[in-house]
Amino acid sequence: MTALPRGESPGPSATGEDAAAVVPEEPTTEPAADADGDGDDGAAEGTDAQGEAGDAPAPSEAEAELAAQRELRERIEKRKAEKEGPIDAGAKLSGSAADLLAAVRAVESGAKPANAFFDSPAPAPARRAAPTPPPVRERAPGPAPAPRTASPEAVAATTAVLSRGGAPEALAEPAAALLGDRAAEVLREDPWQLLALPGVGPEQADGFARALLGAGCGPDDERRTAALTGWLLERAALQGHTALDADQVRTALAGRGVSDAEAAVQHAIAEGVVLVFQDGPEGETGERGETGETGEESGEDAEGAEEAAEPVPVLLGLDRYALAEESLADGLARLVNACEKADWSQAAAAAPSPSAAELIRAAGAHGLVAHTGGEAARAEPAALIAAARGLGLRALGAAHSADGRQRLAAQTGDPETAVTLSGLLSGTEGPGRDEEGALAVDLLVVLDAPQLDVETGAMLVESLADGVRLVLSGDPGVLGSAGAGQVFADVLAARACPRIVSRTPDSGPIGELVSGIGIGELSQVEAPGKEVVIVPVRDAGEAVHRTVQLVADSVPRAIGVPSGDTQVITVGHGGSAGTRALNEALKQRLNPGPGRFGGFDPGDRVAHVPAPGRTVPGVVVSADAEGLHLDCAGTPVVVPQERVAASVRHAWALSAHQAAGMRWPAAVVVLPGDAARGLSRPWVYTAFGRGERHLSVVHGVDQALPRAVAEVPAQERTTRLRTLLEGSRQEQ
Repeated sequence: MTALPRGESPGPSATGEDAAAVVPEEPTTEPAADADGDGDDGAAEGTDAQGEAGDAPAPSEAEAELAAQRELRERIEKRKAEKEGPIDAGAKLSGSAADLLAAVRAVESGAKPANAFFDSPAPAPARRAAPTPPPVRERAPGPAPAPRTASPEAVAATTAVLSRGGAPEALAEPAAALLGDRAAEVLREDPWQLLALPGVGPEQADGFARALLGAGCGPDDERRTAALTGWLLERAALQGHTALDADQVRTALAGRGVSDAEAAVQHAIAEGVVLVFQDGPEGETGERGETGETGEESGEDAEGAEEAAEPVPVLLGLDRYALAEESLADGLARLVNACEKADWSQAAAAAPSPSAAELIRAAGAHGLVAHTGGEAARAEPAALIAAARGLGLRALGAAHSADGRQRLAAQTGDPETAVTLSGLLSGTEGPGRDEEGALAVDLLVVLDAPQLDVETGAMLVESLADGVRLVLSGDPGVLGSAGAGQVFADVLAARACPRIVSRTPDSGPIGELVSGIGIGELSQVEAPGKEVVIVPVRDAGEAVHRTVQLVADSVPRAIGVPSGDTQVITVGHGGSAGTRALNEALKQRLNPGPGRFGGFDPGDRVAHVPAPGRTVPGVVVSADAEGLHLDCAGTPVVVPQERVAASVRHAWALSAHQAAGMRWPAAVVVLPGDAARGLSRPWVYTAFGRGERHLSVVHGVDQALPRAVAEVPAQERTTRLRTLLEGSRQEQ
C-alpha cells in the first residue's frame, strides 16, 4: 500500500467522542443520543447584542425570534459600517473584538454578571500597528492565580441550605465560590441554580427544589425552565457545540416535563440566559420572509428563489461562546486585511521541500494561512519559522503540548522558537508582550490547530497586533478540541485564507497505516521490524492482562522501547478496560506502592489537568505540606493538596483525546469488546498515530474496527464561526 499525503482529505476535525477529556474522570466514549434529543447540534455566535424576544402581547415563536434577530442584525450592521474597506496600519480595530474579549474575561472571572454586557458597549479603542519592533515588557513567570474561593460564612450558610434541601454538603464550597457570598439566598430563591454546578443533573436539582419549595414548584416553573435551558447548552458545549438549534432545545425541554417548551425558550431569551441567532448567506437572514427586506423579486423568479433557498436555522447560544466567536471572526478578518504583502521567494528557494517553499511564499503574501498535513509535514512550519527569522522577523511556533514544543524545537534547532500555546498566552513562555499588551511577534505558527477551541482562539487572535502573520497548521483528520468550537475546521470550510496542503507523506508502516485510515481504509501493512503488531483478545480481562504484558515485557524486550516511553491509549475512562482499570493494573506491575500521597507514590506516571482540555503528562517526585510535586517534561509543578483529587490522574493509560498533540516511541491501543460504540475514524486515526516507532493494537472489537474507519466520520459540531468568516469574505 502506498502512503498517501494526509493533508489532502480535510474532513471535520471535531468530534463529540471523548469530549469528557476535559474532566479526566468522566467517560470518553462517544456520547449516545439520549431521549432529550439535545446532544448533537448547536451553534453559537459572538456579539454584544442581547437576543431578547420582547414582551409583545402573545407573540408567536417566529415573530419573537425574528424581532430579536432584527435587533441583533442592526447592531452588527452598525459595526460593519464602521469597518468598511481595508484596514490601514494604525487604524482602529475591525469590530468590537477588544470589548468582546474584555466581556468574556469579566464574565468568566465572576467580576460582572453576563447580562451586564447585553447592551451595546462603547466602541473599542484603536490599536496601533507597529511596523517596527516595540519595546517588550519582560514578564517573569509568577504563581498561578488561586482558584476563586468563598468566605467561611458563605460556605456555612450554603451548607445549611443544602442540608435543608437534602443535597450533599460537599457542594457547599463550589456553590459558594460560583454564586458568591449570597449563594445561600440565591439557592433559597431559585433552587435550580444548583444545576450550574458540575455533576448536578436535573433530577437532583428537582429534588432539591421540591424539598425547599414544597408544592410551590412544578415542571413549568420559569426558574426551572430557564435553568434547564442553560444546562442543555452547557452540556452541548462539552460535546463541542457552541449552541443548539432552537427546535432541539424545545424537544429536550419537552422531554424533561416542560408542557410549553416554546414559552420556556422565550422566557430564557427574555431573561438573558441564552442569546438567539439566525444566520445565513448574505441577504438570506431570518428576516427573509418579511416584506420590504428581500428585494423587488416577484413572480416565478421569486418563487423559485424561495424554493431553492434552504431554511435558516434559529440557534440558541450561551453568551461566553457567542462573544468568543464574534471576537475571533473579527480578529481573523483584521489579520487578513492588515497584512502588508511581501515577496519571500528568495527565502522559499532555500526551503528543504517544495511544500515548505509553498508555505513560505504564502506566509509572506498573506496575514492568515492554513497548512494541513500529517506528522512528517510538521517540518514545513519549522522551515517557515527558520526562514522568517533569517529575514529578521520575530517568528515563533506554538504547540498544543510540551511534547509538541520539544519536537518543534528539535526541528528548528533553536529552543527559543518553540512554546506551548497555553504558556504563550499566560506569559510563562515566549517573548512577552509589548506596551499595549500584544504578543511581541511578527509571525506566529500555531501547530496542532485542530486542538484550538473557540475561546482560546479568540484570546490568541486578540493578542496579535495588526500586521502580524498567523499560520494555523495541523492534521484535519485527528480528533478536535476538548473545548467548544472547531476553529481549524471552520477556517478551512469558510476558505477564509489560502490553504497549503503538504505533499509530504508519513513514512514507514505506521505512517502508511494511518494514512489509509485517513481516507477510510484499514489495510494490512508490511511491518518487517514489528512496527505494527495486532494482539487479538476475547474479553476485557484478557485485554488488560495482555496490555500489562506488552508494556512491561514484550515491547521493551522485542522493540527496545522501555516501559516509561510506551503509552497506553484506550477508548474511555470507565469500563472493565478503561483508563482507570488499566492504570490500576499497570501501577501494580510497574510501580507498586501504598499510594500514600493521595493515592500516588513517587515514580507514578500521572496526567495533570490544570484547566479543562489541557492534559500535561508528568511523574510524581514527592509530596509535602505544599502539595504534590511533579516533574512535567523537565518543568517542576506543585499541585496544591486540595487540587490533587480533581486535577491529577494516573496516566500509564490515557484516552485518545488526552493523547492528541503528543507522541511516544511506542503506543499500545486497547480496544476491548465494549469499546465498539466509542470508535470513529478520527478516534482510530488519532490513537494509531501516537506511536513513532511501534504500535501494538490489543484487538477485541472484531469487525467494528474496520466499520468505524470506513463508515463513522467525525461527529459534526454546530458553530457560527464559519458563517461569520464567510460573511467577512463577502464584505471584502
